Amino acid sequence: KWKAVRDHRDSTGHYAEALTGSTVIGMHSAHSLHAVKIMAKREFFQSASDDMNSHSICRSGLFKRPVLASAVLLTLTVSAVADRLPLIDAHSQIDQHVDPADIVRFLDAAGIARVILAARGKVKASVITALARDHPDRITAAVRTKGGPYKKNAPRYYEILKTQLAMPEFAAMAETILWHAEKQRRDGTTKAAEVIIPPDDDRVRSALQAALRRGWPFIFHIEFAAAGTDADRFMAAMETTLDAHPGHPFALIHMGQLEPAAVGRLIESHPNLYFITSHATPITTERSRQPWVNMFDGDRLTPTWRDLIVRHPDRFILGFDNVWANHWGERYEETAALWRNALKNLPDPVAHAVAHRNAERLWRLPPLP
Repeated sequence: KWKAVRDHRDSTGHYAEALTGSTVIGMHSAHSLHAVKIMAKREFFQSASDDMNSHSICRSGLFKRPVLASAVLLTLTVSAVADRLPLIDAHSQIDQHVDPADIVRFLDAAGIARVILAARGKVKASVITALARDHPDRITAAVRTKGGPYKKNAPRYYEILKTQLAMPEFAAMAETILWHAEKQRRDGTTKAAEVIIPPDDDRVRSALQAALRRGWPFIFHIEFAAAGTDADRFMAAMETTLDAHPGHPFALIHMGQLEPAAVGRLIESHPNLYFITSHATPITTERSRQPWVNMFDGDRLTPTWRDLIVRHPDRFILGFDNVWANHWGERYEETAALWRNALKNLPDPVAHAVAHRNAERLWRLPPLP
């Protein structure tokens, strides 16, 4: 059992974890470090590299301190299965506070094979298309709809949409906001404004028509738990849209803030609706005052969510939706590690479906191993 765990970075930049002074566990990447922190809470650990014995690790120079001859040295990762599991982030964003040059480094640190990426804030479409050109195996460019022109229904919104759609690098469409609650900073000032736009609005229909023409999944952003008395109206409008285009894929970002019973009903009623898992972890819910759904009990999926995913593995899509600069970096690594650990406890075909295959199928991405 873990008595105490503390972080330590030695002069080589490697992470190490000290376990009661007798066993030292070496970590080779930041996402593995976060996985250790999560699993330490459950008071167990697991080796994922049988061939890395104490002699080979000592020869590598990983550890600078003497280790007792009887100590067991392990390289701890999430698990051998999880390490072989590629992850695709089906929806994230960058604004002017994120350096585009850091994106691949962030992906590497979190163990993300590919991201479908959109601009927000003051970031221009050309920044996203340049990233997609420079890193075609890691970054898929997504057309942006959100922003001031969209909220104001300004003519510029339609011009921006048309310009992006003419750029050949774009291969997806980012979320389209229909019901978005105001988000506040801790001091009470507004961080993101309330946006309420019905599905039959011209702004939404223009984006939908573009997605339909290109065969791209259309992503609804509807916060049903926050919507209050608007929830039933937006649910009915969304379902009408789903029924009107039965052969086209649609997705609800953030799980739509819906609980398992509502998700199960929609899955049964609408074969063309999918659910993106962003913001559905305790990492988000513990830091937010918004009613995001939490699919986890500790570091594992709750039995209800696990059962629903196992019964419908083709309907859930891994996504993180990094919005703000602080969502990238360590928080990205922590969230990816949590999902990687949860997925390893699912049947292998289910884990692969959620982790990357559903995104590959729906967005026609090159298949990962």
